[in-house]
This record gives sequence, structure tokens and C-alpha cells, in this order.
Amino acid sequence: MNVLDSSGWLEFFTDDKHADIFEPIIESDEELLVPSICFYEVFKVLNRELGKSKAIDGIALMAKGREISVDQEIALTAAQINAEQKLPMADSMIYAIAQKYEAILWTLDSDFEGLSEVKYYSKNNKKS
Repeated sequence: MNVLDSSGWLEFFTDDKHADIFEPIIESDEELLVPSICFYEVFKVLNRELGKSKAIDGIALMAKGREISVDQEIALTAAQINAEQKLPMADSMIYAIAQKYEAILWTLDSDFEGLSEVKYYSKNNKKS
């Protein structure tokens, strides 16, 4: 299973330099978990930068994966992750979802660098 955080989605939708890394993850939608908070974060940025129509198109693609909402278990795990790793709230929830489903978390967000089961790519380099 795979989780693509908001930075990866945005990289893909803007066709930036790491988009090709995330394309196979997105295309394998039967293995793709999409935290509900990512819908919020991605729509917000795409709507602001590319317009509502492009934002809606992006959300439609994201919806091909399996949406995972934050339930009590995930919320409490995220709070513990926040206490231990000092991740921001949304990142803690995304990471808690990846952990619950034993998924690989794919990201460009340096907050996740060094955490287990995370494939982190630096925005400055092609691979990390």
C-alpha cells in the first residue's frame, strides 16, 4: 500500500521535476490510500494557483484511490506522533494513516525525512 502526501500530489499536478517519481504511485490506484486531509490541502492550493476547474479535476484523480478519514484511533496515534516526532497536525495524521495501513509514505516534505516507511525526496535533488 502507498500513501502520497499533499506535496507529492501537488508536484504531480504542477508537473514539476519530481512528478515522474509519483506518477506510478498514482496510477496504481488499487494500492493508493488518500488521507482525507490531503483533499483539503491539495484543493486549497490548486484552486488558488490553477483555478477551481483544475482543482476539481485534481480531486477527481485523487478520488480514484481509497479515501481514509481520520477516526479516533488515527487521531490518537497522530497526537502521539506529534508528541514524539514534533510533526505538524496534518503531517501527523497522514503519517498515522500510513502506519495504520502499513503503507509506504511518499513525500517531498522534509518533516518526514528519516521516519520509517517513508520515501522522502528532497525538492532540491532528484533523489534522496
